[in-house]
Amino acid sequence: MSPTRVLVLNSGSSSVKYQLLDMRDSSRLAAGLVERIGEQTSRLTHTPLHGGGDSREWTGPIADHDAALKAVSAELAKDGLGLDSPELAAIGHRVVHGGKYFTQPTVIDETVLAEIERLIPVAPLHNPANLTGIRTAQALRPDLPQVAVFDTAFHTTMPESAARYAIDVKTADQHRIRRYGFHGTSHAYVSRATAKLLGKAPEEVNVIVLHLGNGASATAVRGGRCVDTSMGLTPLEGLVMGTRSGDMDPAVIFHLMRVGGMSTDEIDTLLNKKSGLIGLCGDNDMREIRRRVDEGDEQAQLAFDIYIHRLKKYIGAYYAVLGKVDAVAFTAGVGENAAVVREAAVAGLEELGLAVDSELNAVRGGEPRLISPEHARVAVAVVPTDEELEIATQTYALVNDSANLT
Repeated sequence: MSPTRVLVLNSGSSSVKYQLLDMRDSSRLAAGLVERIGEQTSRLTHTPLHGGGDSREWTGPIADHDAALKAVSAELAKDGLGLDSPELAAIGHRVVHGGKYFTQPTVIDETVLAEIERLIPVAPLHNPANLTGIRTAQALRPDLPQVAVFDTAFHTTMPESAARYAIDVKTADQHRIRRYGFHGTSHAYVSRATAKLLGKAPEEVNVIVLHLGNGASATAVRGGRCVDTSMGLTPLEGLVMGTRSGDMDPAVIFHLMRVGGMSTDEIDTLLNKKSGLIGLCGDNDMREIRRRVDEGDEQAQLAFDIYIHRLKKYIGAYYAVLGKVDAVAFTAGVGENAAVVREAAVAGLEELGLAVDSELNAVRGGEPRLISPEHARVAVAVVPTDEELEIATQTYALVNDSANLT
């Protein structure tokens, strides 16, 4: 029988998150996280998800990504799931930025690696770490197909009217300045899962997907294809996020340089790491912000109101872009767990057919569910995202298709 397991790797600058799945039934066999790579206090947390085993934790020095993946392989081997297993069909890698040309999952070769490297200037925090994870995995299993699944791929269907910025075309093309969008694997998964929840095919529905975590983005999906998304050249554009500003007058940057005397790096740090909710009230955890709001904290209330105002603007904008909306789907950490955010985001939009049922909205659970009143014109849903399953599904399909063609 052909191998059916896929290892999904999400390599950060100092971390590796992983899951091993069996694609016969999309079941998870193991999952884990290596943190603080390069430090003396590195930590590996591993959870076997079949056979009822307990989680294991190991703390100590892990020098680099090569050592991290070897440690992951050793933990998997303890459960009979090592990287040398003949049942492993492929390794799927999350790659944040694939630019304009990577529109599908792609088997990695030297040409693909070179293009991912060429995109580092527009993804300086993510693509180098993704490359490190890929090269390390290739060295450990050079015989195994390695597949890149790009966060930007789902958004490559945007029309030029949505993807282009209104700046000089030659300058934009020379420096590859356009709107790429991110969280694409999440938006793809959630839009399809929402259609399934409605009992329809993805091609039959228009969905506004709201991926609300520490990073946050909105996407307008028409018939299964992205037609607009809130993040742009980088993940800085769009919604108010945990530490990112989202939309802002670009002239603020010039003002800070000329009047504030700030350097480019200082402004970059300000907008990406010291803005958004943490910049507004000192907290980027929505649970803590809501606790402070409930205690009458005016700064936390203002931060929450700004967050909701921006979110509501995007819902309205994407309603206009789509013309007809079948569902609005909330996902990711805040979207799945913060009932007060969901309620506030659609409050006052009743004329657009949007509302939540307070009792349904208060229910917590791990399955996709509707929270709108019965017979609502537009469904409002909570759909837990599953980026690892999406990456594994795309990876396995590509590897199987390639095998069938040879």
